[in-house]
Order: sequence, then C-alpha cells, then structure tokens
Amino acid sequence: MAVLRSMLDTGSEQYRVNREAQLAAIAELDAELEKVVAGGGERYVQRHRDRGKLPVRERLELLLDPDSPFLELSALAAWGTEFTVGASILTGIGVVSGVECMVIGHDPTVRGGAMNPYSLRKTLRALEVARLNRLPVINLVESGGADLPTQAELFVPAGRIFHELTELSSLGIPTVALVFGNSTAGGAYVPGMCDHAVLVDKGAKVFLGGPPLVRMATGEDADDESLGGAEMHSRVSGLSDHFAVDEPDAIRIGREIVGRFNWRKLGPAPAGKPAEPLYDPEEILGLLPPESKIPFDPREVLARVVDGSEFDEYKPLYGTSLVTGWASVHGYPVGVLANHRGVLFSEEAKKATEFILLANQTDTPLVFLQNTTGYMVGADYEQGGIIKDGAKMINAVTNSTVPHLTINMASSFGAGNYGMSGRAYDPRLMFAWPSAKLAVMGATQLAGVMSIVGRASAESQGKPFDTEADAARTAAIEAQIEQESHAFYVTARLYDDGIVDPRDTRTVLGMSLSAVHNQRIEGRRGFGVFRM
Repeated sequence: MAVLRSMLDTGSEQYRVNREAQLAAIAELDAELEKVVAGGGERYVQRHRDRGKLPVRERLELLLDPDSPFLELSALAAWGTEFTVGASILTGIGVVSGVECMVIGHDPTVRGGAMNPYSLRKTLRALEVARLNRLPVINLVESGGADLPTQAELFVPAGRIFHELTELSSLGIPTVALVFGNSTAGGAYVPGMCDHAVLVDKGAKVFLGGPPLVRMATGEDADDESLGGAEMHSRVSGLSDHFAVDEPDAIRIGREIVGRFNWRKLGPAPAGKPAEPLYDPEEILGLLPPESKIPFDPREVLARVVDGSEFDEYKPLYGTSLVTGWASVHGYPVGVLANHRGVLFSEEAKKATEFILLANQTDTPLVFLQNTTGYMVGADYEQGGIIKDGAKMINAVTNSTVPHLTINMASSFGAGNYGMSGRAYDPRLMFAWPSAKLAVMGATQLAGVMSIVGRASAESQGKPFDTEADAARTAAIEAQIEQESHAFYVTARLYDDGIVDPRDTRTVLGMSLSAVHNQRIEGRRGFGVFRM
C-alpha cells in the first residue's frame, strides 16, 4: 500500500497561525468540559459526599477496568440553554470486565439527577448507539425523575427509554441497573426492565410513588425503606437481584455480572500490532486554517491518523475534490471519503457512489471526513445532472449497511452534509472538531441570499428597496447563523456525538471501530433505484 508523504511546512508562519487558532478553540472546549465535570458545583458535590455517596464520575472510575479508556458521548449536551451543560447525565463507551459497554450515569448533583429534555435526548442516543453496535448497557441510577416544569416535553418521548431497554434484552444485549439512590415514578421501571438489578442498602429508593404521593393517594403512611428500599426489594418484592451493602459493593457486583456475560464480538478482530502513523498527530493543529472556508488537503490528516500512514487512493485523478481510498486504523480496515476543496461536483458524487458500493461488497466500514460546502450549483451543473448524480451518492449512503463513522473537520453545509453521512443518515458514531461549523450554508452566503430575495421582492412589487434596513437585517442574519453553526451549539442539540480534540482523532476512531465490531460487519448486496 502506498505511503502518504506530508508536504506540511511545520516551520512556516501559516502553520504557527493555524496552530494558535486551533489551540484557542481547544481551550474553549476544555473550559466547557470543566463545567461538565463540575456537575452541580462544589456545594452540591460536597453535600452529596456528606451523604456517603460517590459522584457519578467516581462511580464510573470504579466500574471501568483499570487504565482503560472511556469514550464520552454528548458531553456538551444542553450547552447554551437554561439547563446545566452536560444535561445532568453521563454517557459513553468503556470497558468493564473486558467487555465494551455503554454506560449511562445520572449526575445527582445537578437538580437531583432530574431528567430534562436534553438529558432525555442524550439517554435515547446512548441507547440507540448500544442497540446499533450491540453494546451491553450499564445504568448508574440516581435520579429524582422528570424535571417537572418541562414534563410536557418529556412524558410522551420518555417512554422510549423503556422501549429501548426491553428491545435490547430481546436482541440478546444485556442491560444492568446499579441503583445508588432515587429511582422513582417512571424511573423505577429502569431497574424493573433491565436484565440485572443491583440495589444499594440504605441508598436505593425504587418506588412508583414516594411517601407523600402514597399518603395523598391512599392515606397510607409508609417510609422510604418499606416502599422501595434495597432490603425490601431483595427480600419481599423480588425486584432486586443483588443486595449491595454500599456503593463500591454494588459496583463490584456489577463488574462480576458483566464478567459472566460470556460476551463475544461478532465482527472480525483487528490486525495485530498496527504501525503508528509516520507523522505526529500534534501537527494536525497547524494544518487547519482559522477560517473553515479555506481548504486543506485531507491526505495530511490521514497521514497522521491511519496505520503506518498507508493509504491506497481510489480514482486519484478523477473527482479530485473528494479523496477516497483504503486504509486501516488500529488494525481495522476502513474505506475513507474525505472532502478536499469543499464542493462536490458530479464527478465526486459518482466516484463516492462507486466507492461506497465497493466497501459494501467487501464488508469494510466507512470513515467520512467532512469539509464540504455542498453540491455545486449553476446552470451548467444543473444541466449536467448534478441533482441525479448527488441523488446517486445519497442513495448509496442511505442504503449502505457497513458501519459509518463521521467526523466534521471544518464545515458541513447543505446536502453535502447528507451525502457525507451526516446525522440524518445514521452514522454509528459522529464527532466534530472544535472549530467545525454545520448549517444549511455559510452565514455570509445565507444572509446574501436573503438580501437578494428581499431586493427581488421589492422590485416585483414596485416598492423602493430600503438599503439601510437590508444591511441591518443582513448583519443580524449573519450573526444568527454564525451562532447556530458553531460546534458547541450543534453538539448541544445532539446533532453529533461530541467534540473531540483533532489530535485525538486516531484514538477516537480506533475506539469507535472497536465498539462497532461488537456487531456483525455486513455490507448491502443490493441497492435501491439510482437516477441515471
């Protein structure tokens, strides 16, 4: 396989400027992640500890195998909203007793771990990732239930949590609930619907209705322990499978449960001892321009990500604004589609279509590295069939059944987002770099289109065009789109699975590929109708 040769000048002024801009973006990301780790803040964390309880991330640390990695998902959920960044819940993929699992942990230092609309989305996405990739699920339960002021947005869709848990079980994907505290009302069904339930003595409170509700509904006086304590559920109701004396004991039991799954991955194992890239991933920061509209060669990224910097390029002289080819990451074979100069022409669309078909023929996962402004527009391109060629590519992406992993490196605009396996096209996992942008089009272009439409409307009605008002409106639209296309804004709404440091791209792809190989890796042998 051919070895990529880097042309990046690490001593240039442009490299220095690029690197400083990316380091600034990463610093902003780190500052927000510190808020996520802080949870409800020092006061509430200390109050939690004073009750003899561990914070959710310490529970996670005890649960995971020593020195094993954890791929956190949707860390900045709810960023920029009225809710605490992180959405009061922790989700991610980690190794427990040698088994890759999806971990879902409530953070009780944030409003008692209550579920808001963003924590609901985050939970459902975690369960979806678990189902698609055949990952056992471990719930670290301590939640006061629904955030009541937003119940109208929660009650109906939250039922999907129970649906997903029972479907996972029916698919032979184990589910575990480790209950450390409140698991009330609808939340009581989480341990009820999991395959395995472990309850902590004097901590777990699992009941449909707590003492106040029972008193109001029936007039009965009952305490927490008789209604839903660990001992009662272990001795009387039978809801609890295991009685834990404290939190570390519950986590020990949980690890033992996972160790007895007799788990086997269904996908092929990676090749042993893959070679590291020939170039330092640190150099990716100096490669990325401060402005997302400035193109860069994705081969320079691949040279710092794929095994041995080896890349077998497919159709290198055709459709050159899209780079396609074969490589491996941490020993896992992959097909790569990476935007080069942003625009997708008919040639790129047809090239991508053929490449996706080939990947499905050989059961090879696909990695999409997005940096696209969308499909080309204009009379010549419309007459040349850009719509039907773009439709071929989107058809192939839609019907491809090999795992897709997507990373938005810089920009993902218009239908290019769809053709490059954006969120709507069900990539198994999707991430973004800190300075990436996502929108229907760039802010300047969108504002300019609105201005042109406004001017044409005024002319058609024979009215004077207010230039000053148009300038103010254009500036306001540009500011709005800049805000809404920002990586933090996008990830807050779970349009991706998290923002990652570009230097960690190889590691994130390796962990993602390992996770998806829990499921069978099978390509589609037949596709839908292509518009020729």
